[in-house]
Amino acid sequence: MKTTLNKIRAHSPCEEGWEKLLKHLGKTKADDEPLSLLTILDSNGLDDALWCMRAIEGRDKEIRLYAVWCARQVQHLIQDTRSLAALDVAERYADGEATVEELDAARDAAPDAAPGAALGSAWGAAWWAAWWAARGAARGAARGAVSDAEWDDVFGAARDAQEARLREVCNEVQGEDK
Repeated sequence: MKTTLNKIRAHSPCEEGWEKLLKHLGKTKADDEPLSLLTILDSNGLDDALWCMRAIEGRDKEIRLYAVWCARQVQHLIQDTRSLAALDVAERYADGEATVEELDAARDAAPDAAPGAALGSAWGAAWWAAWWAARGAARGAARGAVSDAEWDDVFGAARDAQEARLREVCNEVQGEDK
């Protein structure tokens, strides 16, 4: 999955992340050179890479399926059946098996749980699902039952899994682009 610095800049990135990326690339300003999401991930980490998905065009299916994957990692913690249904609809939509009307209805029916999975924009879905999977649901369900050290391990493992899956998705897309 690729974007450009100009496309990222158009979305007003945070100054700290922007400067970090430019430094990593050895650049001082934005340009239109293709930039892999993997490079952003290597430079700035998972949060910034997920944020930069908003500047990727033509990969909504892959981004949405990644978002659903993230949310499914904590699906056992989701108790609202509307939210589970929203995951199913988001996945079917990505695969071309659900309409935008069904997607909108699922989003409207489940606004609070797995918040990103049914969003209309794929990058927003990916960012929110990953955030929610790693921080929101897992923290709410498990935080009180584990020590700080155990929580750090659980949280770290979730983030590592999300990053590994994102790398897999990016590598799959790179293979298709050759």
